[in-house]
Amino acid sequence: MIVINEQRLLNEFLELVQIDSPTKEEANISKILKGKLEEMGFTVKEDDVSSKTEHSGNNLFATLEGTAQGPRILFSSHMDTVVPGNGVKPSIKDGYIVSDGTTVLGSDDKAGIAAIFEGIRTLKEQNLPHPSIQVVLTVGEESGLVGSRNMDPSLLQADMGFIMDSTGKVGEIVKAGAGQYRIISKIHGRAAHAGVNPEDGVSAISVASKAISRMPLGRIDEDTTANIGRFEGGKAFNIVTEYVEIWSEARSMVNEKLEAQVKKMTTAFEEVAEEMGARCENDVKFMYSGYKFNEDTPVLQKAIAAVKRVGREPKLTSSGGGSDGNVFNGHGIPSVNFGIGYEDIHTTNERMPIEELNKAAELVLAIIAESVE
Repeated sequence: MIVINEQRLLNEFLELVQIDSPTKEEANISKILKGKLEEMGFTVKEDDVSSKTEHSGNNLFATLEGTAQGPRILFSSHMDTVVPGNGVKPSIKDGYIVSDGTTVLGSDDKAGIAAIFEGIRTLKEQNLPHPSIQVVLTVGEESGLVGSRNMDPSLLQADMGFIMDSTGKVGEIVKAGAGQYRIISKIHGRAAHAGVNPEDGVSAISVASKAISRMPLGRIDEDTTANIGRFEGGKAFNIVTEYVEIWSEARSMVNEKLEAQVKKMTTAFEEVAEEMGARCENDVKFMYSGYKFNEDTPVLQKAIAAVKRVGREPKLTSSGGGSDGNVFNGHGIPSVNFGIGYEDIHTTNERMPIEELNKAAELVLAIIAESVE
């Protein structure tokens, strides 16, 4: 039986959460993590995402050459935390690692990093066979996947990916994640006095309202959702509104459904604007791809087998939110996300069960073992 070094894992996690890395301020932890990876024998490259974004650090791409045959596998976690995340003071209470209540703990996603690192260290110490392994640590995940969405995809060298960054206990596998588009629709009507000559105006509010009434919104089907998040415009009670701006989004785990939903929304704005003598501009921004795997997909088969190997029962879930895994899937690397056990993330009540931290590190080793042919 392969045994991880639980005390070393705990010590490293405690070290990592005390390194300040709120999103956009990842330069220091990126440098530290790069050094740790090199000490483990990885060849480490970094991209220049800091020159393209407001983030101070770069994404890290670390590669360990394989000693056995098997698909090239990728592990990933993100370096940044939400705020308040500076000056974390961790302690251990009743089997949990907690902060002092004035900050988040940062287990999202430093628990993932610590688990990956402990798995690799154990692998090296025990001279276990392994295929080529790439570890990708990203910046800006908490800012909307900024780091992964702006990464240099030519640096990715893997056949399948395993993301250590989801809620739920170890054993939960996110087999489907929604992709997203964001839309800013600008409706240009014509102003007029609302009491004297309203018939000379074209109300942008009326145009937008009628268009929205034609759209499928909310829960569209089991894979797809759509939402109007912001509706803004108008200047006074007595002016027919000449301009409004509407922010909306569409999400789906099936990319064809996502494209179709976006088309329905933008077309509704455009058609109604034309009918009513207004003008519409739709600014459509692709955020990231969706993915949805069947149980016979190799990456999901390996994930299920790895969970069983560590003595847990696999629980397959889907997520309407995005993760770096969406981006890896969009770049053609089939990837699933794992629950790693953190609780109450993004709050000052955040806590990390030590049992789950240990099990997450064991899961990393199990994934590697399942990937050896």
